[in-house]
Order: sequence, then structure tokens, then C-alpha cells
Amino acid sequence: MAAEETGKPQRVTMKDVARQAGVSQSTVSFVLNGQEDMRISGETRRRVLEAVKALGYRPRGAGRPPRQLGLRVIGVMFDQIATSPFAAISVDGIQEEAWQSGVMTEVVMTGGDPDYEAAVLRKWQQDGVLGVIYGAILTREAQPPPGLAQHRAVLLNCHDPEARFPSVVPAERRGSEAAVRALIAAGHARIAYISGEPWMEASEQRLEGYERALRAAGRAVDPALVKEGNFLPSGGRSATLELMRGPLRPDAIYCANDLTALGCYEALKELGETIGETIAVMGYDDQEVAQHLSPQLSTVLLPHREMGQLCVKRLLAAELDGEQVRLECPLVPRESHVLRPGG
Repeated sequence: MAAEETGKPQRVTMKDVARQAGVSQSTVSFVLNGQEDMRISGETRRRVLEAVKALGYRPRGAGRPPRQLGLRVIGVMFDQIATSPFAAISVDGIQEEAWQSGVMTEVVMTGGDPDYEAAVLRKWQQDGVLGVIYGAILTREAQPPPGLAQHRAVLLNCHDPEARFPSVVPAERRGSEAAVRALIAAGHARIAYISGEPWMEASEQRLEGYERALRAAGRAVDPALVKEGNFLPSGGRSATLELMRGPLRPDAIYCANDLTALGCYEALKELGETIGETIAVMGYDDQEVAQHLSPQLSTVLLPHREMGQLCVKRLLAAELDGEQVRLECPLVPRESHVLRPGG
């Protein structure tokens, strides 16, 4: 049976510092690492350091000197990295958590090539790694390579149909329910939904969460308010135009991810709507773009950093249980889902 983690992420990240200081994460990194050769102004350095102090940010490994590095290594295997920002976020969380215990990480991207996966796993077995995190960029059922059974292993963002390995995945349905409940609480009666591609597990589960939240509130699911998208702005735009030109105008549009919401914004503005005044919008994922839309997009956090950190904790624990843990996807309320007076 799957377990649910309910604690919301609390750790301050470099991204938070960058946002507070109004600079890029690269600038924060250079300032904190004391790289004086970079042409960063004294004023910028001051803003970064003030943001660090105000937020209580602790750089990776601060206060915990590494222990016995050398062969203390965790292997991290992803099917893809370059095609997804989420894999990079997970890797950062893995490295941060492992370093707290004096453990290094070795990351490979396999492209799903079974021969390459087998070769890497044999190499890691010879090296005596502490364990392996096997990750996927899309939440899905996976068929881990046979060689993974020779290692202590945890699956990240995927799960084994035979339950041979413990796994950490996002609680997509619960996150979707939270999004819809927030829209209901804001007073919206007709809540439309633009899905992702139906073959994706995340898309299927987010749709289930949308339906469950409506039914829990005593509302029927109206098929006319559900449109298929593609997790891209193009799908969000076309589905929004279809919804707004349909027989039943929605009060709010819940988008299956933030890129879909980007296309939704574009379509609504083309139609002369004012988001946050005449119609509400909700996203999912909490990608960087959500903060830069106008108005800022209310969304749901996909906790890839925290998932990576939890994988390390489970891998380094004395006992490795076989449970699937579904990590909470908390609501990130901003401006777009509540209508301002005058709308």
C-alpha cells in the first residue's frame, strides 16, 4: 500500500534567494562561492547576502563537514535529463541531501538504452556504490533493468509493477484535488479543465483529482467543460478558445500544467478577458514561468527536489522498506485564481 507524505517542503533554496535578490541563480552561486573574478557589482553582492540572511539560506553542506568521501557514492540513473527541467531539480536535491551525509553522487543519462544501463550498473557494482536511484522524467510504470536487483535501489518518479523496489512519486491526484478545492473556495461555479496527453500517467491522475474534488463538493462533472490538451502552450491556447466559444462559459480554467496555462493566458487575452478579474486560471507544476505571468499564476508544486532528497534518505537508512511513497504536491496560491473586485 502506498504511503502519503503530508509535510510541506520548508527548505529555502538558491532559487528563493535569487528571487528575493532579483538576480539569477548563477549570480547567487558566484557570490556565495566567493568568486571575486566575476564582474558582479558590490550592490548586487550586498542584495544577495541580505537575501541569504533574511531567508536563512544554508548552502549545501553548511555546518556538516563531509565524512569519508572516496568510495562513498550513490549512483543516479535517469532515462533523460536534458529534455526536462524536473530531472535537473531532482538531481540537485539528491546531491544536496547526499552531501549532508558525506556521500557523493555519480549521475548518468541512459536514453533508455538497456545495454548502456546494464554496463553502468555492472560498473557501479564493481565500484561498490552504496546504492542506486533509478529515475524517470515522466511519472510512469517502469521496467527496471535486471542489473538493478544487484543493488540497494529506490525508484524516483516511477514505480515497478511487481513492487520489487521502493519508490517515490508525486501524489498527483491529491495535488489536483487541492487545486480544484481552491477554485471552489474562491467561489467559482463552472470550473473547466484542460488535460495533458491522455497516455501520460500524470495527465490521467490529475484528471481523476479534478473529478474527485468536484464530486466531493457535490458537483457533477460536465464533459463540456473538459478539453484535451498536450501539456504545451499550443494545446492550452486551442482548448481555451474552444471552451470560451462553447455553450457554457467557464468561471475558471484549471490547466494540467503551467505550459498549458501559458497558452490559456494567451487565448484569454486575445479574447479581451482579464485574468484575475473576469476569469480565473490555475496551473500545475510551479515552473519558473508561473511567477512571471501577469497576473502571477496560482499553481501546484511538483516536488522534484524533495522527491530526490527523500530517495537519498531512504537509500541511506539502515532498513530499506519496499513501500511506494507519494509525496504531497502543495498548492502555491498567487493571483490568478481569485477574482479581484470589479471583475
